[in-house]
Amino acid sequence: MNTISTHYIDGAFVASHGREVLDLINPTDGTLIGQVTLADEEDARRAIGAAKRAFTTFGRTTKEERLTYLRQLCAAVSTRLDDLTAAMVREYGGGVQFAAPIVQAGASAFLAAGKALEELPLTRSWGVTTVTLEPVGVAGLITPWNANTLFLCAKLSSAVAAGCTVVMKPTELSALQTQVWLECVHEARLPKGVCNVVTGRGDVVGAELVRNPDVAKISFTASAGVGKSIMRDGAATMKRVTLELGGKSPNILLDDADLDEAIPKALGIAFLNSGQACAAGTRLLVPKSRLDAVKRAIVDTMSAIQVGDPADPKTAVGPMVTEKQYERVQSYIRKGIAEGAEVLVGGEGHPRGLEAGHFREARGVFANDTDFGLHAFVSGTDVPRARRVASQILAGRVAINGMLDDQQAPFGGFKHSGVGREFGTFGIEAFLEPRAILQ
Repeated sequence: MNTISTHYIDGAFVASHGREVLDLINPTDGTLIGQVTLADEEDARRAIGAAKRAFTTFGRTTKEERLTYLRQLCAAVSTRLDDLTAAMVREYGGGVQFAAPIVQAGASAFLAAGKALEELPLTRSWGVTTVTLEPVGVAGLITPWNANTLFLCAKLSSAVAAGCTVVMKPTELSALQTQVWLECVHEARLPKGVCNVVTGRGDVVGAELVRNPDVAKISFTASAGVGKSIMRDGAATMKRVTLELGGKSPNILLDDADLDEAIPKALGIAFLNSGQACAAGTRLLVPKSRLDAVKRAIVDTMSAIQVGDPADPKTAVGPMVTEKQYERVQSYIRKGIAEGAEVLVGGEGHPRGLEAGHFREARGVFANDTDFGLHAFVSGTDVPRARRVASQILAGRVAINGMLDDQQAPFGGFKHSGVGREFGTFGIEAFLEPRAILQ
């Protein structure tokens, strides 16, 4: 069993001031696999202090110096890809077919940020005016449990590219994954205090980051409810905020779609990361004229979607991360049925033979409209027509005919899905403030 009792502050692993201990449970079989001592407000304040001291010099680094640090981070994380993947499978229950590429994407995020930084002009001049883009200061980075390594790498890469120092608060549910990742960061040899990590609860450590006047910016990924509270409470100290708050992503199936191609892709998108992904296409919207054919295609295709051991490369759907999350999903199934949803496959309860873990049946239903607008999908053979449809969807990203990615493209949401964007030059600019000098 792994025991974690330190946080990463000012370039060193230091004993936790906080004393609360959290059990870490393997969601696949329900066994105890570790314990983590959670940070308290004092740990957070120490980390903020270290970041504040480091910013006095790191905030003045050149673009070339930051590019060097990004390359060092990429190299350090890349040496531990197998360990990070194994930790994600064991602690989170993420299927290895998803975990391996998502961890690789995390390492790649540093090089992607470097490319964006090279393309981003930090000084612009005209007439009597010179504008420089300056790092905003100490940034608080708060990440969720469904893709721990990717979120940590993506947020840190943009902040470092901008010249900000950071205090990171990963979810306590990913402490084992975070520990492996921190060993990578330590090996990357960043200046002391540039990256500080305190693992603790949102209402303790996260709250301190939001209210502390020495933190200039919050970048948060998780629920809309918490995001709204961050926006409200951060206003007291004029926090800059980037909020990625999830969504109920629609996949619009046009009447010319080839169901033999579109339905397998649609189900792959829907069950992305065991359905625990903000970008998962969980609402399939189809023409009424093709509804019966789509239902038949869903039922036929679902039989090939394997639910089970996340370490098995053939598994598409692993367990829910916690018992609480499992029960939440069960409640959604019951609510959907009560509101008239038709269950095509599966339903409530554990799949046969998987009663020990936090598994639920893969299932297919149809749902209502949403206030969210993070990600969307359009499926159809007439691509120009699909693009016209995509241009009318209020979502931060729209992919045509499958799950596509581009680490230079902005990621974020319309409406209740958030504020601001991450990745590429857009993500770096979120950590910068323009300053104009006139002479």
